[in-house]
Amino acid sequence: MLDSTTRSAYIDASKVPKGPIIFVMVLGAFVAILNQTLMNVALPVMMEDLKIDMTTAQWLTTIFMLVNGILIPITAFLMEKFSTRKLFLVAMSLFAVGTLICGIAPGFTLILIGRVIQAAGAGIMMPLLTNVILSLFPIEKRGGAMGLIGLAMMAAPAIGPTLSGWIVQTFSWRLLFFIVLPIAIIDVILAYFLLRNVTKLSNPKVDIASIILSTIAFGGLLYGFSAAGQDGWSDPIVLTTLAVGAVTMIIFVFRQLRIKTPMLEFRVFKYSMFSLTTVINVVVTMAMFAAMLLIPLYLQDVRGFTPMESGLLLLPGAIVSGIMSPITGKLFDKIGARPLALLGLGITAVTTYFFTDLTDSTTYTFMMLLYTARMVGISMIMMPIMTAGLNQLPRRLYSHGTAMANTLRQLSGAIGTAFLITVMSNRAADHIADFMPKTGMPSEQEFAVIKGLATIEGINDSFMVATVFAIFGFILSFFIKRTKPDAEDDAYNQERSRETEEQGKVHVTHEAKPQNG
Repeated sequence: MLDSTTRSAYIDASKVPKGPIIFVMVLGAFVAILNQTLMNVALPVMMEDLKIDMTTAQWLTTIFMLVNGILIPITAFLMEKFSTRKLFLVAMSLFAVGTLICGIAPGFTLILIGRVIQAAGAGIMMPLLTNVILSLFPIEKRGGAMGLIGLAMMAAPAIGPTLSGWIVQTFSWRLLFFIVLPIAIIDVILAYFLLRNVTKLSNPKVDIASIILSTIAFGGLLYGFSAAGQDGWSDPIVLTTLAVGAVTMIIFVFRQLRIKTPMLEFRVFKYSMFSLTTVINVVVTMAMFAAMLLIPLYLQDVRGFTPMESGLLLLPGAIVSGIMSPITGKLFDKIGARPLALLGLGITAVTTYFFTDLTDSTTYTFMMLLYTARMVGISMIMMPIMTAGLNQLPRRLYSHGTAMANTLRQLSGAIGTAFLITVMSNRAADHIADFMPKTGMPSEQEFAVIKGLATIEGINDSFMVATVFAIFGFILSFFIKRTKPDAEDDAYNQERSRETEEQGKVHVTHEAKPQNG
């Protein structure tokens, strides 16, 4: 075991055992995502136990998403300011403390505070993990490593809904937090002993104005789009938050382009392959949310299945995609992103189109098989495409590229959800007229049937929009090319490498007291 001074110094990635580092960080990402998927199913039971309405309860998921979305853009700055080990330990400790507060909190207010603390830790996880992989692995081996991130992203949603459904039906919802808490604590302990500092620091100055602008911009847009799906696009709060978020975003971007050391570097978009793959990832995320959102809605609200039955339908697809993710990562290293993206988006487009023909008698088994096939396609897209774009960036932009990619994925998820819910709601309202009898008014029971049929047609129309998203991504994928890191920063990297090595030597030899950084 390393002493604490050695652990706190930067270590050349080629000289460090990669397995323990990746295991610790993937476990952290997994438990953070699992926590969120567990919460979604538990809300109705928590509403009853805490004596709160749906609007209030929804804040337990909304606040988590908002804090995540606000913090992710700031991670580029944090990853350049603080060491890998220190940042991960703080993030995972925050997550564990927030989880404990949620588990023991007597009322809604304290649970909400716990969710904020949880999200503050969770928001750092994914960008930090991606940045570490870019630093640890050479370009020809990154696909397999990035596939492990996909495993965490897919395995947690696979387990979450079914596990949560079983727990809230059998035990207390508080058990959901006490399942997550031991894993988080164990991960903090493992990180203390196993994690090394493999990312180079540039010690940027804190720009308070950028942090404030970023918080208002991303927070306003995320909340506006999330609320639009529930309250409609004409709601004054929705319009106000979207307008404030959009205007502040313009100011934020201009500031980042003008200051010497931006908090979030928008010049990553001058790299063509990063820009292209980011657009594809945004489109794919919006298409992916169609099934994750609309299928449970169809099963529970229209067909009367329980949340647990709904989760079980999605379980095989999520498990298969989790298994496929490391495999597609290895394939990416051998054949590149374009063949995987074309095949994956082709499968996604076809299977999404089959979901446009749901009826009130579509079988459970058919939907399970179709969803599983769709997830096979999606598992071939997400991580390979993201890796292909990040591979073009020079080392100095790794932290900014990972922060940007994760931020836009978060934002596109909120936009996709709001847009598809709006399509479903508007089209369902239009279809009610199609099912109304030609003469006379239907009875209350007949109208309930009509409303159910109209909702199914609205869901079908939303899946048609998602199919268009997938086809658009498929067309864009023809332009994906293999890339190498841009050479423009060779001199910069060499200079920073020398500086960091000198700092590491001084740190190890000069410091007398142990440091846990």
